[in-house]
Amino acid sequence: MRISRTLDRLAVVGPPVGAAALALALLTGWTAVGGAGVGPRPVAADAGWVLLPTTGAATATAAFFTIRNPGDVPDELTGVDWEFGGQITLKRHLHQGAAGRWEPVSGLPVPARGELAMSPEDADLMIAAPPPLQAGQWVGFTLTFRHSPPLRLVARVLPPGERPR
Repeated sequence: MRISRTLDRLAVVGPPVGAAALALALLTGWTAVGGAGVGPRPVAADAGWVLLPTTGAATATAAFFTIRNPGDVPDELTGVDWEFGGQITLKRHLHQGAAGRWEPVSGLPVPARGELAMSPEDADLMIAAPPPLQAGQWVGFTLTFRHSPPLRLVARVLPPGERPR
């Protein structure tokens, strides 16, 4: 009778205990190979470039960076400051056939395991009322993101028609 009672108890508690043991073993293995507790990896970028405003042109210019996301979690560029202060607007170009227009946005996506490659044809950082700039000058920027820590970067001022090499 004792054996029967023990077997009855095992029949009741065995499956939940077995499932818990299996889950523990799987979670231990997942953690051991780096799957658990890993947060988003910070984005990275190299030096960027700023378009030198031409004399008599509009009172704005643009800055461009290529931001790489090595992680599995998408990120988003949410703001920018530069050493001269003033307003910088994140913007995206919307193409409509041969024409197009630009639109301010609250963020520019940096896809997981991908990059945000800013260009005059796609997305950029519009700088309102920049101070006088010189071709070849380096200026400092701080880019802020939804998940990654801020990036402090520099950008070289380039004349119209010249692109970084």
